[in-house]
Amino acid sequence: MAKIGLFYATDTGNTRKIAKQIKKRFGGDDIQLFDVAKTTPDAMLDCEALIVGTPTLGDGELPEPLAEFLGQLDSSHLHSKPVALFGLGDQVGYPAEFVDALGITYKKLRKLGAHLIGSWSADGYEFEKSKALHDGAFVGLVLDQDNQADLTDERLDEWLEQVKPELLGATVAG
Repeated sequence: MAKIGLFYATDTGNTRKIAKQIKKRFGGDDIQLFDVAKTTPDAMLDCEALIVGTPTLGDGELPEPLAEFLGQLDSSHLHSKPVALFGLGDQVGYPAEFVDALGITYKKLRKLGAHLIGSWSADGYEFEKSKALHDGAFVGLVLDQDNQADLTDERLDEWLEQVKPELLGATVAG
């Protein structure tokens, strides 16, 4: 049984790279990576906690494999599991749709009753609007590899420090 399943969609490979960095920082045995284009939501059933990552494409769209994956989910895949989210976007090129796919993912998972954790401050980003903003904060970690790649390591470390206890706590309690 995977302790923590990290499910991600990728387009250019950046989200896959971040997923691998999260796995490495977390400790290799705690996390198993799942490319949503190559798996089904049933893989979540064997996980005690979840991380879901997505890039935002074009005018704020989900990658097609993630849209299909989310369409197959039901509440049994998420039952009583903490779920942390991360998203990649381009705040300069797409300031009016910045990390919208993260917000779309959040909305779908929340509707299914997921226990969502890991909100992230919007400080340090410059954008017009985002579907990933909820009560003044992002619904998960936000990374901009196009314009702020130099901040990625620091942001990853800070976010993982925030979510790791709850994700690992689920694996101990589970």
